[in-house]
Amino acid sequence: MIIITGAAGFIGSCMVAHLNQMGYTNLILVDDFSRADKQPNWQNKHYHTCIDRSNFIAWLPKHYNQIKMLIHLGARTDTTETNVAIFDQLNLHYTQQVWALCTQFGIPLLYASSAATYGNGEHGYTDSHQVVPQLQPLNPYGHSKNDFDAWALQQTQTPPLWYGVKFFNVYGPNEYHKGRMASVIMHGFNQIKQTGGLKLFKSHRPDFANGQQLRDFIYVKDVVSICWHLLQTQPESGLYNVGTGKANSFLHLAESTFAAMNLTPNIEFIDIPADIRNTYQYFTEANMAKLLSTGYNTPFCSLADGITAYVQMYLAEGRYW
Repeated sequence: MIIITGAAGFIGSCMVAHLNQMGYTNLILVDDFSRADKQPNWQNKHYHTCIDRSNFIAWLPKHYNQIKMLIHLGARTDTTETNVAIFDQLNLHYTQQVWALCTQFGIPLLYASSAATYGNGEHGYTDSHQVVPQLQPLNPYGHSKNDFDAWALQQTQTPPLWYGVKFFNVYGPNEYHKGRMASVIMHGFNQIKQTGGLKLFKSHRPDFANGQQLRDFIYVKDVVSICWHLLQTQPESGLYNVGTGKANSFLHLAESTFAAMNLTPNIEFIDIPADIRNTYQYFTEANMAKLLSTGYNTPFCSLADGITAYVQMYLAEGRYW
């Protein structure tokens, strides 16, 4: 059996959908399943059983001999949350418990890290282990992810295989429940649908024109494909970037969203709020050399194609994957 934590969430439920499409149904789904707005993410999937995350740590030692691998995608992902104790509990200490159990029982582990660990990118966006102690994330969420990465790299007792996957800007189906933390594409779609226009942040730097701030946006179907590739091909354990290696502008994203909706672009630029202006990222782009060296050769979905698929196949119909 394969365990997926965070299975009621965005990327976790897409991982389940990906596995279902490949014929895997002997799955253990782990999450807090009490939220009604997340039920459509998982209730129509094919799986063996669901386990509440609060019971999972006690459940695993009783069933470890049935487990083939553990895909740990459950986390607190709110980048605006300032309570460090919440991140310590859910992102750091809980993952340390999962790591310890995978080590004890010889279970391969893939866990979600984040590109938020890179902060402003002062040290670049390379998934080298040497740079981890120098990284300066911009919020408690990023710190919690980098703290675990640093801890994992220091361990002498490890799972037989382990992968910390550093997700860049992920978008795609099954993020309806995320509210403020949903992707720019989903917010943009809703804003265009409601108002006929879309507001983007101005640039407050002379070296970037309005709308030319750059991010590495990756379609969630590429994300789960990469995760499965690592678990199947079993390259060297460690940290791996999960982006496309190609940054795209917010203006291109906005224009692609209008195009997917068969509308003429109507874009307004507004000031970045003062409280986040100093920590706003103007550029992220994953260095994908390490992943590509493992033999991953599936072409990444372009931003325009990914937005078209997301808008027309999912958002416009309110569908789930």
